[in-house]
Amino acid sequence: MNKCLSWIIKQQKARLERRIVGSTNRWRFPKEQFSGDMLALSQSCRAFTVDLDEVLKNPERVYISKIQKLFSENLKNTAIRDGDADVILECLGFKWELHQPQLFQSETLTKLYLTALTRGIATPLQALSPGKIKERAPVKRMVISLKINDPAVTRAAFATALKNLYMQEVEMRLEDVLGVLASAHILQFGRLFQRCVIMMMNGLAPVNIKNFYLAGCRYKEEHLTTACEKWLEMNLVPLVGSQIHLRHIPQELLQKVLKSPRLFTFSEFHLLKTLLMWAYLQLNRKIQVIPVYESMLAFFHSFPKKCCFLDRDVGQTWMPLFLSLRLHSITSGKDLEELKHINFFPESWLVRVTASHYHALESGGDMAHLKDLTTQAVRFGLLFNQEYTTHSKMISIYGFFFEIKGMKHDATSYSFYMQRIRHTDVEAPPGVCERRAISLRAERLVKYEIRAQTLVGGRWQEFRTNQITQKFGFTKQCCRSHALKIQTVGIPIYASFAFIFPVS
Repeated sequence: MNKCLSWIIKQQKARLERRIVGSTNRWRFPKEQFSGDMLALSQSCRAFTVDLDEVLKNPERVYISKIQKLFSENLKNTAIRDGDADVILECLGFKWELHQPQLFQSETLTKLYLTALTRGIATPLQALSPGKIKERAPVKRMVISLKINDPAVTRAAFATALKNLYMQEVEMRLEDVLGVLASAHILQFGRLFQRCVIMMMNGLAPVNIKNFYLAGCRYKEEHLTTACEKWLEMNLVPLVGSQIHLRHIPQELLQKVLKSPRLFTFSEFHLLKTLLMWAYLQLNRKIQVIPVYESMLAFFHSFPKKCCFLDRDVGQTWMPLFLSLRLHSITSGKDLEELKHINFFPESWLVRVTASHYHALESGGDMAHLKDLTTQAVRFGLLFNQEYTTHSKMISIYGFFFEIKGMKHDATSYSFYMQRIRHTDVEAPPGVCERRAISLRAERLVKYEIRAQTLVGGRWQEFRTNQITQKFGFTKQCCRSHALKIQTVGIPIYASFAFIFPVS
């Protein structure tokens, strides 16, 4: 075994020497980490249980893995005398005492340790002699240094990461996980890094969504960034939109969410108000609470009227966000008047929306300008919570009235559907008298899709109907859509209804 260990150390020296790789006795020069001999490489990876694809990206992986295996096998029978550390790590102004078997879980520390060995800083290999040893010679402690410039790595977080070298499940708080993740990344401690990622994915909330998303981007952890995007697609309007943490959502992330076909919103106007609030919070950094809606409107109305807000310099940078809205889905005259009053959008946008509404009303509700259900549909949503057995909402558009509805059948069974109702069955809220169009057409052709999404065990479950084209009338046989029936233990359930009125 001593010969084997000496051989490992001499691998760093440039000398022409051949060695066997794999079961077919293929010979290569050890100085070259990998030649073009893919069969030998594959056999070497299999022997040391290393993924071949990962090795092709990082050739040092096999080399370090071999050393780790050789050291670990020999250290199994070599107890550390009286618990004394044999490696001192100088980092963050501290001296951390470590032991060889635990150190090899970190690729970074392994490289530092082997580099120190090859430079002859110390020779603790005497402690690794094979067989049963009654007495061990004193082991000289090796000193290695690691410089860290990442401000996310605090001493406490780094200490937690090192503690994980010795224990499988060290308790971590969600508010500390970013520092531990950064420490695990620097240490190249894969097991801990993935544990932090899973903890972050399961702990997403308005207060941490920004930092977790940016961490996923920084470390190129696609699973984490995707989890942040999906979480925000569901919670932007119903949860984040009513909290001051909306201010911290990066524009890049917001843009992705707005373009997603899975985005949940109660209506297009709810989404618009959320986006207006985000813009308001960017311009008022000292505000620490979400203002009332009227205060936000008054703020935008206070700008000079020589041009709309989006035509100003700051508005131009946010133009892509507001272009992602489906303003044609806002049909309420009161809501459109508010948008005109605050002078936020270019006048041409609102004129185009008003003109499309006029033409649709003139043609009996046909939305001739809308073709693609995925990107142009009118959207409404229901958030089905634990306390509901039924939940519904009335909607009206171009004189047609619909009820979108969700029902709970048992502990895990739900169904969601929409149905046409008569205008006489719609009760206006007390004190509200709004002029609204009423269509007397007996049938209305509708193209629609129903989605339901919920989070179960850290994974999003998604259910959906096909895109269905159906005539809706008033008789029992044709007033109701196809029902989306689902089985899930997840709650809440985000149910989305998307539709357009094709030319009929």
